[in-house]
Amino acid sequence: MKAVRRFTVHPSLPEPLTGLGPLATNLRWTWHPPTRDLFASIDDELFRRIKDPLRMLTTVPADRLTELSRDEGFLAHARSVTEDLDRYLTEPRWYQRRAGEGANLPAAIAYFSMEFGVTEALPNYSGGLGILAADHLKAASDLGAPVIGVGPLYRAGYFRQSLSLDGWQVEHYPVIDPDGLPLELLREPAGPAVRVCVAMPGGRDLHAQVWQARVGRIPLLLLDTDIDENDADLRGVTDRLYGGDADHRIRQEILAGIGGMRAVRRYCELTGHPQPEVFHTNEGHAGFLGLERAREVLAVAELDFEETLSAVRAGTVFTTHTPVSAGIDRFPVDLVRHYFGDGRLLPGVECHRVLALGAEDNPGMFNMAHMGLRLAQRANGVSALHGRVSRRMFARLWPGFDHAEVPIAAVTNGVHGPTWVAREMTELLGGSDEEWGHDGAGGRTGPREGVSDAQLWELRRDLRQKLITEVRRRVRAAWMQRGASALELGWTDGIFDPDVLTVGFARRVPTYKRLTLMLRDQERLRALLHDERRPIQVVVAGKSHPADEGGKALIQKIVRFVDDPAVRQRIVFLPDFDMSIARYLYRGCDVWLNNPTRPLEACGTSGMKSALNGGLNLSIRDGWWDEYYDGSNGWAIPTADGVTDPLRRDDLEAAALYDLLGQQIAPLFYDRDPGGVPRGWLAMVWHTLETLGPRVQASRMVREYVESFYLPAARNVAAATGGDYAGARSLASYRNRLDAVWDRVRVTEPELVLGDSPQVGDEVHVRASVELAGLAESDVDVQAVVGTVADTDRLHDTVTVPMSPAGDGRFAAALRLPHAGSLGYTVRVLPRHDLLASPAELGRVVLA
Repeated sequence: MKAVRRFTVHPSLPEPLTGLGPLATNLRWTWHPPTRDLFASIDDELFRRIKDPLRMLTTVPADRLTELSRDEGFLAHARSVTEDLDRYLTEPRWYQRRAGEGANLPAAIAYFSMEFGVTEALPNYSGGLGILAADHLKAASDLGAPVIGVGPLYRAGYFRQSLSLDGWQVEHYPVIDPDGLPLELLREPAGPAVRVCVAMPGGRDLHAQVWQARVGRIPLLLLDTDIDENDADLRGVTDRLYGGDADHRIRQEILAGIGGMRAVRRYCELTGHPQPEVFHTNEGHAGFLGLERAREVLAVAELDFEETLSAVRAGTVFTTHTPVSAGIDRFPVDLVRHYFGDGRLLPGVECHRVLALGAEDNPGMFNMAHMGLRLAQRANGVSALHGRVSRRMFARLWPGFDHAEVPIAAVTNGVHGPTWVAREMTELLGGSDEEWGHDGAGGRTGPREGVSDAQLWELRRDLRQKLITEVRRRVRAAWMQRGASALELGWTDGIFDPDVLTVGFARRVPTYKRLTLMLRDQERLRALLHDERRPIQVVVAGKSHPADEGGKALIQKIVRFVDDPAVRQRIVFLPDFDMSIARYLYRGCDVWLNNPTRPLEACGTSGMKSALNGGLNLSIRDGWWDEYYDGSNGWAIPTADGVTDPLRRDDLEAAALYDLLGQQIAPLFYDRDPGGVPRGWLAMVWHTLETLGPRVQASRMVREYVESFYLPAARNVAAATGGDYAGARSLASYRNRLDAVWDRVRVTEPELVLGDSPQVGDEVHVRASVELAGLAESDVDVQAVVGTVADTDRLHDTVTVPMSPAGDGRFAAALRLPHAGSLGYTVRVLPRHDLLASPAELGRVVLA
């Protein structure tokens, strides 16, 4: 029989235990060991199996709860943990101290993402984007930053993965009951659930209720359309994460952006939380929120759309995670017109304005990343290399500017140490249960005073053993799921060895991440696995998008390899990769392998989590590893730059991978002193902990966002909106004046005055006449640019110097020659306005 309806009955806690409810529903427990200890003391075996305090309270027998309600020791423990949570939620932290120092910090920041991987107990994520978003919220909570998280709640979440007998990925979607999750409905004062509404074509409306998760100090608002007010097809808008066709996806993204904004507004009205001044879009999915903000402004102020856009852009931050154009969300223009064309969705915002924001080279498609960039005054990639890739990828939006000048910065992602670092590692290194980064410092992985190499090595072996125990359990369960009999699975009890070098590879499985690169030369891999003196063992995990047949084929290929009895003692594939498996892998693997096709990895934070646990990275120099690798904190796999044949490139880079494993990594791991301790290996581990530890923290990342993005955005918001939007009006008026005359601005008679036989460092003079076509000198920046030149006369390694008015339309500057060799120069004119965040922001430049 199948249930016609699913519902959850909450436990009735004895009055002395009612404080357990807030502890179970505030997800701070996911990174706070004392809270987990409290729930484990109720029933340790049950807690280890469920790993969810709220579910545990519904499972514990009533007799046990009654017993605990009379246990003074337990009640004292519960009071202590409750008081600690109250302190955590209310005490001033780094953000409050920065505000007290006079920083004009925003009163609130809204952070939008399509997924949040806070914990496996709230399965609302698919992979790296969601994990990053959750780590952002957790670090913001620890720092005291007033962030509000916003996104959809998926009734089936992301898929669960299993394997068929022939190794093909099989997806299934478990039904999720929000009542059984650590969530609570946002309610109106009279009691009914809050509803937000967005208009749909054909006179219909899409309604959503709003669930709230508490992530420490941070409210996370999740929109759910599976409610009676919606038609059947609209109830399913939030059914699956990244599921459905283009029509389904645009509905999800309209809900996330426009509905999400309305949910934030209502939440703040109901709770008294300050309304956000800054709006951060984590990838382009929720980008429609900028249009909703434009609608809000148009409804209350007598502004035109360009003036409104200036006000909206001032407070918007856009983060792109996409290193390839194919990864950007695009919708047919006709589909966008279908949803926005009748004016009901965003009254006052004309459809042609919407379409212009998402315009791209293909006139039939609407580009969500282009809209995100046009609606945000500040944008960034998620590593230094990814910033460079993004500037090249989106350079056509800023014609006339060199790639380096495209206004897309970079904030390298970080990970939330307390979530990912083994408790044993924190304790060994002298850490406490205090949240990392709350005081603005980096983390707790650096100190080694009083800790010996032998102690660290003993801990690393213990973490490896825990991983192996989990590997054996999961491999056995996976084979049972594939149809094997328990009688034929005795071999799973002996796979892997706690004293063997363990390599981990776990991530999403798009083709560019090259899951099967390790299989390019299977005989060499077998030799490494079975080396008599220096063997290795490999744990592989990962999911492919349900529509990615190529990714599924890669999984099948590796599963067929690991199924071979000749190697299955040393290499395994663990299906259904999630946060639970990830923690074992990050903590227990000695080496973390990452071998994407460079430069297609935006950041790749899994290696950061391994590094914080004493693992060493073995990676292509892509994503964060390109900037953080220093030669002593792991190994960089050489890249076959310039090789255009992808198969040949894979062969070369796989051979380099085998060489590193066999000739450098394994020998160092097995080189032991008389006490059995690998001193050289541990020297690299210590160096990694001490140097990488503070840099890979999410607290460092959030501080960068606060100082370099949120704070300047808040200043610009105040300048743009104050005095009845005086700044926004001024900037829009300036842009209109520029539009009217810019094509008549000219640089004429450029002149560089050189001495005889110029040398590096010599001072030279640049002069030029500039026809400003009615613009004032204060409206522009005139610059001299000098750099090296090659056969094409294109400037490289440029140095830019401002030129000053010299009367009669002339401008002049003195500069020192920066390089030897062939140099060239030019003169250019750029817009200048106090509310521009970058000289390239408007995409306008006039060159001599």
